[in-house]
Amino acid sequence: MIASILAGETQLYHELIRPYERSVYIMALSYMKNEADAEDVAQEAFLKAFHHLATFRSEAKFSTWLVGIALNEARSRLRHAGAMRMESIDEISEEGGHTSPTILRDWREVPSEALERKEIREILQKAITSLPDIYREVFLLRDVEELNNVETAAALCITVGNVKVRLHRARMMLQKQLTPLLRNMNPKRRWIPWF
Repeated sequence: MIASILAGETQLYHELIRPYERSVYIMALSYMKNEADAEDVAQEAFLKAFHHLATFRSEAKFSTWLVGIALNEARSRLRHAGAMRMESIDEISEEGGHTSPTILRDWREVPSEALERKEIREILQKAITSLPDIYREVFLLRDVEELNNVETAAALCITVGNVKVRLHRARMMLQKQLTPLLRNMNPKRRWIPWF
């Protein structure tokens, strides 16, 4: 498909990138912290990939190459912004003070369980966001996007050994941070929903 695109069939490019749109967006969101900036980073990554498609070598998977471009774009934007934006875990965000009830999609769902799932999801997101970049990006690529060690190493331009060490450290940091928080949750339900 890449050869066809390079030969002039540029309309095929969307088909090529479609399976990777979510992965690129999630990686961008993990850096940019807001949806609009993440969408900009993802879009710029897809444009850069299109313009540099001829430089893609099949030594790595296309998805790995694409995620690497997104990571570089996110890092570049943060450098140009001056410093990384950090969100305080201590501050409580207020959404204008007005809360409206949500319409339940599944009437069999128990509101307290839905609330608990939401709370756990928020705890997980905060914990992952609080990881230092070098650990967060490895964790997201390996445990969320399910890339293997070699693909993760290629996307981040590090060794496979570094991937293993960083992933282990990320998991240990998350375990240390999450264990006390999740221990206080309802003991009947020990599952952790993912994003």
